[in-house]
Amino acid sequence: MQVTLEDWIGREAIPFSLDAPKVLDGILDRLMASLGEHVELLGFGETLHGGQEILQLRNTLFERLVRAHGFTAIAIESSFTRAREVNEYIGGRGQGDYDAVQDTGFAQGVGRLESNRDLVEWMRRYNGELAHPSQLRFYGFDIPTGSMGIAGPEPVLNFTLEYLASIDPASANEHRRRMDSLLGQLSGWENPAAWADPTKSVGLTEPATSLRIATEDLITELRTRRPELVAHSGQERYLEALQYALLTRQLLNFHAALARQTGEPYAGPRGIRDALMADNLLHILARERARGGKVLVFAHNGHLQRGKSVWPCCGQKFQGTEVYTWWPAGSQLNDVLGERYAVIGTAVGTSADNGIEAPEPGSLEARLTALPGPALFIPTQGGHGLSAAEIASLPTRSGSLKNPTYTALTAQSFTDFDWLAVLNSTHYSRGGPSLDAWDAPAEAKEN
Repeated sequence: MQVTLEDWIGREAIPFSLDAPKVLDGILDRLMASLGEHVELLGFGETLHGGQEILQLRNTLFERLVRAHGFTAIAIESSFTRAREVNEYIGGRGQGDYDAVQDTGFAQGVGRLESNRDLVEWMRRYNGELAHPSQLRFYGFDIPTGSMGIAGPEPVLNFTLEYLASIDPASANEHRRRMDSLLGQLSGWENPAAWADPTKSVGLTEPATSLRIATEDLITELRTRRPELVAHSGQERYLEALQYALLTRQLLNFHAALARQTGEPYAGPRGIRDALMADNLLHILARERARGGKVLVFAHNGHLQRGKSVWPCCGQKFQGTEVYTWWPAGSQLNDVLGERYAVIGTAVGTSADNGIEAPEPGSLEARLTALPGPALFIPTQGGHGLSAAEIASLPTRSGSLKNPTYTALTAQSFTDFDWLAVLNSTHYSRGGPSLDAWDAPAEAKEN
């Protein structure tokens, strides 16, 4: 039986408020029940970076998942390597207070967002309570970053080489001698000009190409010696060292893609970045599954959706004339995990802070935010009875005048996400960098 959009919204929408946490907990339990107990990796997407209420909802969701649904970790869109420092902090190790990790433990300044501080401090308090059987873990799953941009391979390589040195110093020293001779010939990995000018990238120089081969040789040794290495170090340490080596390979591939850009200067690197994200998340999930846990992953909608990502989109002030598409991490995860992966997307009606004006009549955001209340959840996949023609005819609302990471809902959102969390409005996150600084080159505006 086919229904109209208004019928679907009236029947399926579940209003909620962040100011009623006990009621919200019950709604979240209902949502999780609809997804099923088989879900091991739950995505929660943000429609833009820096939405204060979206971040608050993420924190509330994670707390409920921990207390009632067996989740033991959260992974956020931040540097995979830097997040180790935050994980040490929430475990009561490492630096003494959050201020010591807010910059070094996160990428792109997101550690300064107050909601991220709230999340990490809650996790630390939780881990400090003896009554809990499992310690929570914090991960980043994004490509490693340095002080200016995408990092070079040396810090990532060092992790694996130090691991190998703890078991076989002679082999590790031979790998290091070979790699150091190549790294010494390379500089400028983080040069932001490489995004617009492939000749500024070092990724396809002779030393970088040789370093990629040397990294493959290191991976081969780790894999062929796995039984021996696991016997000495344990499986978890071995798999982490191997993941760092695999991450080095993808990082070098990313820099090579920057150097070979022709016609589509972002599609190659972006596709590699998302494939890397998916690999990191599968590694994280395997670690948590080994101790009976599940993982919440938080990132931009565009990274977690099931269908292709399109960038730029939605009539943004900042978009250029080119449109690039690639398969995001969510599509990769959906293909590997099937029903063990589920994803909640978010949407917003208006945001003066972020330059998002009222949605145009007829758009999905306009119809969803017409209901009373500050926010709602609504299921999007399966059984809604909407006609394909009505979904396809939905107009896409205009974008943001200030925040270039904002993306609107489209007809594809019905298949990209299992549920939507729709907020009538959101503020720009406290602690975030000034949006005036976002009117910058396109390479600075990754989603």
